[in-house]
Amino acid sequence: MIGRRDFITLLGGAAAAWPIAARAQQSSMAVIGYLSPRSAGDDPHLVVAFRRGLGETGYVEGRNAAIEYRWAEGYNDRLPGLAADLVRRQVNVIAAVAVPAATAAKAATTTIPTVFQAAADPIAAGLVTSLARPLGNLTGVTSLSVEVGPKRLELLHELMPTVTNIALLVNPTSPLVADVMTRDLQTAAQALGLQLQVLRASTEPEIAAAFATLAQMRIGALVIGPDPFFTTRSRQLATLTLRYGLPAIHHNREFAATGGVMSYGNDLADAYRLVGIYAGRLLKGERPADLPVQQATKFELVINLKTAKALGLTVPPNLLAIADEVIE
Repeated sequence: MIGRRDFITLLGGAAAAWPIAARAQQSSMAVIGYLSPRSAGDDPHLVVAFRRGLGETGYVEGRNAAIEYRWAEGYNDRLPGLAADLVRRQVNVIAAVAVPAATAAKAATTTIPTVFQAAADPIAAGLVTSLARPLGNLTGVTSLSVEVGPKRLELLHELMPTVTNIALLVNPTSPLVADVMTRDLQTAAQALGLQLQVLRASTEPEIAAAFATLAQMRIGALVIGPDPFFTTRSRQLATLTLRYGLPAIHHNREFAATGGVMSYGNDLADAYRLVGIYAGRLLKGERPADLPVQQATKFELVINLKTAKALGLTVPPNLLAIADEVIE
């Protein structure tokens, strides 16, 4: 006798050697290509949220759906090749999570229905021409996390009103996000009478080097761009801000929960759940053009009071009053 778990394991191992189309035909499973700039072990709760959304439409991985995962492991230049591989394997739907992944998927196919998760405005990113009626083969979910970058700068300024030299950390391998963040925050900084310095990092050694540079420049506070590379390193970033005594704000709640002083953003897991729901609806035959791009409507401010005290900061009462969560 062979146990069910062992049987599935054996089946999965054998299936890896078969062409994806043949597997789909033999098992009658829908096949989804999951394209991500992250690594397989990063943020597993986001993959769980995607599967949860897929399940809400009746598709369960291993039962009536197969998911082909493609991870760029932080190297965005790998995404075009990974997207092309999914197209060759004739997946039924592509889920492209993050703007670089969606851009690669769009370049790879004009026929396979694709659902994206984007931190930036998908129209500005060139993914769709309309949010209400996307046209083409793409639709998705946008958190508009890039567009609220100036709000993060304002919150940081409220926390530290006497600091005038502030930095922005961006990932140069995500040029659209980096360029929009830089432009918008430069404008916001000017309006607030602040000097904004822009630093770039796309590897862990470059992050460490950036923080050393911030210390040399005597930067008083830091805005961290909403890039998947930084999101998966929230804990490392929080640790570095504490080590260098540098108050910072990020879009990811985990940043504040693991020692960063503030975060302001939406629920990324819920965005991934919505991507899963749209993937399921596309599998059922709905057209991307008929599925409006969904937008995040709720943003949460999280303040780590313990970190603020460790950095010698007094959080203004008006900032505490508008916080959705205060970590003490």
